[in-house]
Amino acid sequence: MASGVEELLDMLFEMIDEAKNAPLSSDKCVIERDRALDLIDDIRGQFPMELTEARKMMARRAEMEAESKRKAESIVRSAEERAKQMLASDALALQAKQRANDMIRQAEERSRALKRSAYEYCEDAMRRTEEAVAEAYDEIKQSRSRFRAAAAASANSTPGVAAPGARSAYDADKN
Repeated sequence: MASGVEELLDMLFEMIDEAKNAPLSSDKCVIERDRALDLIDDIRGQFPMELTEARKMMARRAEMEAESKRKAESIVRSAEERAKQMLASDALALQAKQRANDMIRQAEERSRALKRSAYEYCEDAMRRTEEAVAEAYDEIKQSRSRFRAAAAASANSTPGVAAPGARSAYDADKN
């Protein structure tokens, strides 16, 4: 069994690419219907796994945001406690306030940087997943369209049955 949607699509592509041409046609081919349908079913089966991975990435992003927020709050609390201790002495009050503000600013900058990093990572991962799913879906639609066209062509070329509007061939044995 294939490990992912892309590998399954590659297998479907190879099947179609290596298929023998239909008689008297260069753009139509003959493929094993059951095998192609099995591959499409496998692809459909893989989509929930791909979506689960995307959900896991979203959960990881939320965890990273919560973690950065907890760290920032911890740093802010620490800075406030240190500032309170420093305020006990009038001579150091101004210095403590500046230090606390610097620590808060640094914590907020770090928090923003961590959030931005988490957003960018998740956005990139989701974009790639979305592109892979869209690409797989487009491939399935194209394969399905080609498959229908091949099936229609096969149905229209059944011996003894004339296509609507087609001229019948002369058969010397009938006359």
